[in-house]
Amino acid sequence: MDLQLKGKRAFISGSTQGIGFAVAEKLLQEGASVVINGRSEAKTQQALGDLKKQFPNSNIDAIVADFSKVDEVEKLLLVLTDIDILVNNVGIFGIADFYTTADKDWYDYFEVNVMSGMRLSKKLLPRMIEKNFGRIIFISSESGVNVPENMIHYGMSKAAMSALSNGLSKLTKGTEVTVNTILGGPTYSDGVARTVEQIASSNHLEVESMKNAIITQSNSHILLQRFIDPVEIANLAVYLSSPLSIATNGSSLRADSGVLKII
Repeated sequence: MDLQLKGKRAFISGSTQGIGFAVAEKLLQEGASVVINGRSEAKTQQALGDLKKQFPNSNIDAIVADFSKVDEVEKLLLVLTDIDILVNNVGIFGIADFYTTADKDWYDYFEVNVMSGMRLSKKLLPRMIEKNFGRIIFISSESGVNVPENMIHYGMSKAAMSALSNGLSKLTKGTEVTVNTILGGPTYSDGVARTVEQIASSNHLEVESMKNAIITQSNSHILLQRFIDPVEIANLAVYLSSPLSIATNGSSLRADSGVLKII
């Protein structure tokens, strides 16, 4: 299927690894040009080099910015122009006890996970509406719906992200611009992989055995019966980036393999 993305330009926040990097790869496969982003100069340049090796004839750029630092975000916004597809992927996550989580941690999660998408959308949405084409996609989580008791601060930020996305979609009425959210399930991102590898090593277990044990314990009803691969989230993001997805707007689409027990 031709997703009609040739000539489109995308910016993906937090895209040096995991879901963001997979989205960049998939968009490049469809002929779009891509601007990736990371907070580390070295890691961003490495990701840029990896993509250029895979797609030597594609237009690929990179902007370094740490979304926890407002001054760096403001500099990024000054140079970020002519974007057709915005993928709000950057985020932080972690397990923490509700009673001992400091106020600063709550603000940090909100700053990175929510305000990043707000600021990028505020900058890029008007031009999308003016051109009468644009796609804004928020990479959220099923944890924003079924908030884990040991990640309430994270779940709060993902719920707020979905609310922001839904509200922004109302501003696109009568245009060819859409704003949608993806509710991802347990995904084997780079961060998760490092954690699993550390736990496996400390328990003298094989990584695959540890992965299976974690899924069985934490999400035994996941229909895939395994972690979701970042590419499997990226596939949905790329479809939502396409002109073919015009009738999908203001939606929260699940890529959770049945983790959410709702119809």
